Amino acid sequence: MCGIVGYVGPNETVEVLLNGLRRLEYRGYDSAGIAVIDDAGAVAVRKRSGKLARLIELLEDDPLPSGGTGIGHTRWATHGGPSDVNAHPHLGDNGKLALIHNGIVENFSELKDEVLAGGVSLASETDSEVVAGLLGLEYARVGDLETAFRGIVRRLQGTFTLLATHQSEPGKVVAARHHSPLVVGLGEGENFLGSDVAAFVSSTRRAVAVDEDNIAVITADEVRITDFDGNPVEFTEYEVEWDAEAADKGGWSSFMAKEINEQPEAVANTIRGRIENGQVEIPELTELGDDRLRGIDRIVIIACGTASYAGQVGAYAIEQWARIPVEVQLSHEFRYRDPVLSDRTMVISVSQSGETMDTLMAVKYAIERGVTTVSVCNTQSATIPRESDAAVYTHAGPEVAVASTKAFVAQITALYLVGLHLGRVRGTLSAEVGAAAVEQLEELPEKVREAVATHDQIAQLAHWMADTRSVLFLGRHVGYPVALEGALKLKEIAYIHAEGFAAGELKHGPIALIDHGQPVFVLVPSPRTSPLMHSKVVSNIQEIRARGARVIAIVEKGDTAVLPFADDVIRLPLSDPLFDPVLQVIPLQWFALELSTVKGLDVDQPRNLAKSVTVE
Repeated sequence: MCGIVGYVGPNETVEVLLNGLRRLEYRGYDSAGIAVIDDAGAVAVRKRSGKLARLIELLEDDPLPSGGTGIGHTRWATHGGPSDVNAHPHLGDNGKLALIHNGIVENFSELKDEVLAGGVSLASETDSEVVAGLLGLEYARVGDLETAFRGIVRRLQGTFTLLATHQSEPGKVVAARHHSPLVVGLGEGENFLGSDVAAFVSSTRRAVAVDEDNIAVITADEVRITDFDGNPVEFTEYEVEWDAEAADKGGWSSFMAKEINEQPEAVANTIRGRIENGQVEIPELTELGDDRLRGIDRIVIIACGTASYAGQVGAYAIEQWARIPVEVQLSHEFRYRDPVLSDRTMVISVSQSGETMDTLMAVKYAIERGVTTVSVCNTQSATIPRESDAAVYTHAGPEVAVASTKAFVAQITALYLVGLHLGRVRGTLSAEVGAAAVEQLEELPEKVREAVATHDQIAQLAHWMADTRSVLFLGRHVGYPVALEGALKLKEIAYIHAEGFAAGELKHGPIALIDHGQPVFVLVPSPRTSPLMHSKVVSNIQEIRARGARVIAIVEKGDTAVLPFADDVIRLPLSDPLFDPVLQVIPLQWFALELSTVKGLDVDQPRNLAKSVTVE
């Protein structure tokens, strides 16, 4: 949610900020704005509701003066609707100070009374302008921006990343971070701030992750980080593994289309370096120590949305291979249900961004109770992996589209690896089963490539179904979470009713939804390896077909049993049952994308949604 970028350096600040905001558009937003300290030493602001293109139009009509210091923001509305006046940056200290804010300040109402009592006029409905007013009052009292930050940050309740600059201190941007992401980009004679590395990766791949409750100060030649009390904090530089081109469309019609096509590489990169001598060995888990892993007697996977469905698939695999009971809980429910935890519990968090606030708070809750924490994450040096005991990175590369695709299959792949590692260490995985699973893993990227090739058939199907207003998805065993994910994709980007069900639940209520012409995707297990489940799903197909459903069956090659009962058949490569989800989900991703495209919708930036949900 929201994107922030800060810059100090010799280049044209407006272009640097706009370039950063373009790369942060994927996070989701409904207004945008920038502020620059011009060469005359004054703060100049331009902001506009709507997409970044509207801000660019404003800048063409009313250009900002040149300057070497600036901040930029894309806002996702919380307090106050999307409007020009509610857009960031907000001003303080009689227009001498500009501030941008990611997050939510929960006690803004009481702070607002104080700001108004201090003689500050507020123009917007936002909590952020209250913070700008408060910071302006503090600056007027102490005369130093960094000191003013330290004077107010502990008074703010909620979540925030704040960036501010003041005309009395040109060449400097100060930032504070509390429960919301912040990274520094290190350049040559220039430095950057961003909500993630996409904000500056076109200029530098050298980065520093700012820790919780720290303040960062950048000038063109220096980066300093302190805690909220002003104590210096040592920091470690890292190199971003991908470059700016990886976050561009590269000729594809959308980022989502590009990322679906990148899934073979995402799976291969997640596996790479984690198979030694025919066995899975994850270096990050090895560092925890085999004795510690053998002592685990329960695993809880915590995640939200798509990541939770990846967790559900992973739970099947981990239980089968490691013989540890696994449950999957939504992060935002986990800590409120007073869960039973012990020092023999492992909590595995799954988050593409590593900044999902609900998941981060659940991880912190687990850490406080002495639980072993492992993060499955796609973003280097994000908060959740840094807070966890171990991090298993997925190496899927940047995922820009709001609707997750390659991150999902990479998360499942990473959880397969975790299950196989635990099974080996715990001695619950026979050599034969382990070798067969490793073989399946190594073959998976090429099978994913074949699944991606279903696009043309799915695209034709989506065009035929352009007026569809409801789609159902059925699956059993590992197919059930895939059905849930297929339905979520349609909700996210095609804005139509979609539901995923466990096929066995049909007679317990959902079959009442079946009417003539109702489209139903059915994920059919293999008749080779799962004959009992296959026969039951074929029976389910007969039940819904008899009631008028239009059945789209996703089957493995060679399955002829479904042909008399299916209207459309999508064929996928043969695989073992546990590995089917990585293949089965791909036609469902394509269907959501193509149906959304036919309806003329924005595939990459669906309404009301953000890529990284950094508030609870």
